[in-house]
Amino acid sequence: MKVAIYSRGLDFEQENPIQLLLEELMRYDTTIFIFSTLLEQYHFDPHICQKLIPFSVSEQLTEDIDILISLGGDGTMLDAVTLVNNKNIPLLGINFGRLGFLASISRDELSIAVDALINRTFHIEKRTLIHLDSNEQLFGDTPFALNEFAIHKRDISPMVKIHTYLNGEFLNTYWADGLIVSTPTGSTGYNMSCNGPIVFPESNSFVITPVAPHNLNVRSIVVPDSNVISFEVESRADQFICALDARREIVTKSIQLAVRKEKFYVNLARLNENNFLSTLRTKLTWGLDKRN
Repeated sequence: MKVAIYSRGLDFEQENPIQLLLEELMRYDTTIFIFSTLLEQYHFDPHICQKLIPFSVSEQLTEDIDILISLGGDGTMLDAVTLVNNKNIPLLGINFGRLGFLASISRDELSIAVDALINRTFHIEKRTLIHLDSNEQLFGDTPFALNEFAIHKRDISPMVKIHTYLNGEFLNTYWADGLIVSTPTGSTGYNMSCNGPIVFPESNSFVITPVAPHNLNVRSIVVPDSNVISFEVESRADQFICALDARREIVTKSIQLAVRKEKFYVNLARLNENNFLSTLRTKLTWGLDKRN
């Protein structure tokens, strides 16, 4: 079995769980690719280091890798999505962060997760990505996101006017600090914090949610992901922010922007008992009211 391990970097007090993960995988004679920064950050046992294959860019990950393990929070998982790109390598998130909707497996479940990988008892969920088209080159070779695309005003700039169209037909003009177009996966992220609805991963939809709208009658809207959503932005400022997940670009008002469903999916691996409903209940503490 071939396994890749990625992390942005963890606190040094968390070195032992990482070494435990490596030792657990090596018990099964696993080929392990590891992000080069982790090798530089930690001092693993020499007998472990000599069996690790370092990588630093997406091109060094081959399509025959069985799974990529992300160590960190949801932000680390979003980075990992750009690494696997369109290679169909499943992602498994082990949560060393905080809330963790994507990285839903706790660090205490390392051994359980490894057993599930080796015995292939994990479940794969295909998650939709959102793709950005523009008349300028943005975001290099990764113009896609797992959670959301967002338009946002800069710093203390005045609000922006975002004229929004579905397949070329006018939808609405949003007078707001910004606008989010979320995938179902991203509906529990920035979208949720702006009072947007939570939608199920298999709902085949996008959620359009304004950020701090200046009209009381403006609400989120759920649209089929077969739509191409395009935008024209007006602002007193010359520039605004264009974002894909946590990656941002500063662009001018003259740019042309449109988003659509990406042609490929991301495969998220989860333990069989960790389905979407159980994750919602756990992370949002639903059902814990003492009156239940």
